[in-house]
Amino acid sequence: MRGFMVELLAMLAAGMPLAGPAVAQSMMKTTLTVDLPNDVATLDPQQQWDTDSYTVYRNIFDNLVTRDTSGTIVPQVATSWHYTDNTTLVFDIHKDITFQDGTKLTPADVVFSVKRITNPAFKSAQLSQFDQITTAEVTGPDQVTLRTKTPYPVLLAQLVKLSIVPQAYVERLGDVKFNQQPMGSGPYKLESRQNGVQSVLTANDHYWRGKPTFQTVIFRVVPADATRVADLRAGRADIVRQITPDDADSLKSDNAVKVLAIPTERVGYLFINAQWGPTKDVRVRRAIAMAIDSNSIISALLGGYAKPVNIVLTPASFGYAPDVKAWPYDPKQAEALIKAAGADGAPLPFFTSPAYPQDVIQAIQQMLNQVGLKVEIHQIDQPSYLKARQGTPQDAGSLGFGLWSCACQDADGTIWPLFHSGSIWSKYANPDFDKVVDAARETLEPNARMANYHTAFEILRQDVPSLGLYQADALYAAQRKLDWQPTPNEAFFIMDMKWQ
Repeated sequence: MRGFMVELLAMLAAGMPLAGPAVAQSMMKTTLTVDLPNDVATLDPQQQWDTDSYTVYRNIFDNLVTRDTSGTIVPQVATSWHYTDNTTLVFDIHKDITFQDGTKLTPADVVFSVKRITNPAFKSAQLSQFDQITTAEVTGPDQVTLRTKTPYPVLLAQLVKLSIVPQAYVERLGDVKFNQQPMGSGPYKLESRQNGVQSVLTANDHYWRGKPTFQTVIFRVVPADATRVADLRAGRADIVRQITPDDADSLKSDNAVKVLAIPTERVGYLFINAQWGPTKDVRVRRAIAMAIDSNSIISALLGGYAKPVNIVLTPASFGYAPDVKAWPYDPKQAEALIKAAGADGAPLPFFTSPAYPQDVIQAIQQMLNQVGLKVEIHQIDQPSYLKARQGTPQDAGSLGFGLWSCACQDADGTIWPLFHSGSIWSKYANPDFDKVVDAARETLEPNARMANYHTAFEILRQDVPSLGLYQADALYAAQRKLDWQPTPNEAFFIMDMKWQ
């Protein structure tokens, strides 16, 4: 025994390891468990654009370009790019990327991805983000050229969201089956999915940027806020998305976990249907704007994890117009307008989903009911909610709550899809508005764009097809050993995470 102790002390003094590589590996954390508030609406990256879907599928696919943790646009599938004129952008494509089945990613796959998402027949919810692109061509052995209708200042920022899909695989499976069995070139591949329960990803050990941090990532669907927090405290989850401000404050005293919060470009807003029901009358829409006390909502319900906005945009985005006046909080005037419009007691279906803060939605309901309306909350699952919002005016209800982000930090990615008459999201049409937002996306001159957006927001103020409520913080909670910092564009890249 004494000999063993002498040998052990000698090993320690020499700095020799006491465990071999196999033992050290077994002590590493290999599975990351993430609690999400909602199931994914899609795993096809070119269909829906919602936070829970993006959180999962963005780890399966690589994008043409991406943002680093500072928010700078940097290469990914494209290694470099340059403009040859104001409407022509040339990309050099990485030569050594393979999809998860071992086939090579080629410029033809990039062109196919662009043409697929810009094909109106495909009916992508993201179409308005890419519909300025007119052509995509392979123009060299490792080169792709994109052309736009006009100079388009937001093109690179929008291409941050363009995931590259494998042409041969998609064409072989078809769109429906590809959504069920997605495959990309990203660091993780889909292992299994149980609708409403969880999606499991496993590491792509041949990923071109290096070995993924965790071997397995489990994205669990946990709609109840309290359950997500309980999972974190009990160690059943390593990170949870979307916690309440009250939970954030209570978790700060727990030494085993940490709260991660950051202001985002995401705007909390109230959709008001200008093309169906009582809200077709602009007097009713203006009354709604004057009946809602957003400052009280922020202070009483959001715990300081939000900031007021005067328009449907946040200061994190280009085009924000701070001098466009918000509607004053004036419930008496709101009540008078509702009576003048003959809408006293009118039922207003208010569509929502568990993805959104229910206390905020209930507060809005109460404020509107107090001025003479009859707001009826209809809570449905997130995929159904998105489908309704993108449907006809009759499908969308009178009201809807939203937390909108384009991940492009530009007004074009927010107010064009939400309000332009050519967008599937819009339930509003004003030719003057369309004209100025079209002009803003067709010039590279920043001052001209700002002037156009100022005009656009003044038009929206008068017509009130929506009401900006607040700039939202992204709120996560995680085990203290997880090393990760959220970003304003809400990217959730597992490759950026480490276990300390």
